[in-house]
Amino acid sequence: MTRFVRGRRAGAGEIAWEPLAGELDERALEPLDGIVHLSGAGIADERWTPERRRLLVESRVRSTATLARALAACAKRGARQRVLVSASAVGWYGDRGDEPLDERSGPGRGFLAELAQAWEAAAAPARDADVRVAHSRTGLVLSPDGGVLAKLLLPFRLGAGGPLGDGRAWWSWIALSDWLDAIGFALETPALAGAFNAVAPEPVRQGDFARTLGRALHRPAFMPAPALALRAIMGRGRADEMLLASQRALPHALTAAGFRFREPELAQLLARLLAPPVQHAFSACGS
Repeated sequence: MTRFVRGRRAGAGEIAWEPLAGELDERALEPLDGIVHLSGAGIADERWTPERRRLLVESRVRSTATLARALAACAKRGARQRVLVSASAVGWYGDRGDEPLDERSGPGRGFLAELAQAWEAAAAPARDADVRVAHSRTGLVLSPDGGVLAKLLLPFRLGAGGPLGDGRAWWSWIALSDWLDAIGFALETPALAGAFNAVAPEPVRQGDFARTLGRALHRPAFMPAPALALRAIMGRGRADEMLLASQRALPHALTAAGFRFREPELAQLLARLLAPPVQHAFSACGS
């Protein structure tokens, strides 16, 4: 596996690039069978000031465009066809209430929707050069080591967990193990091109997510976080588009292509992820 590193120096198994400056030696891509592109500044890390919004856009759009142009240049020189699996997000759909959303659904409105649309559009040079491009419209990737689940664990363990806003927003989630499988599946499945929703087949309302998490932790989950409080803490844009927006996304393209989920049920996944470690007892015998 080859890793891309920023800067002008690259070691063994690495490719140097400057994604924001558009600098990448396309000849370094010729031996590669496929590329997985996940670059982008953290959406949830900071308040969305104008400067932060600009970084969120540029870190995704410019890096994708740099890769797409390099792949197109490879194709023009007669290099064999390859695949680009490029990250995107279910934020592409915007806040859509109870509407079921698959890859045929239209785009939404809002900062995250516009960001995801520009992110996907930046891959056009590769698509136009007949490189297979697959956009992973990812939902909430669940792992206790990071992301939204890690941020929720402390308040829930303290008994302060509960629904966000009115709890009716749909959350589209996926187990980390299934997300990794889906990325590998996209690399290896020629029929999978364009956008695919990287989400489990059963999205849940946020209030149901909170209750399921509470049961997995054996803690109450009735302490609501009002929308006004979330907006005061996070800023209106981040709160409304990240926590309160409703996206009932379904993995139509993945399942139609033959993908099988290993962990499609939220309750079973959370029970496994949050189970207490097994304590092993040892006895010593001596003579």
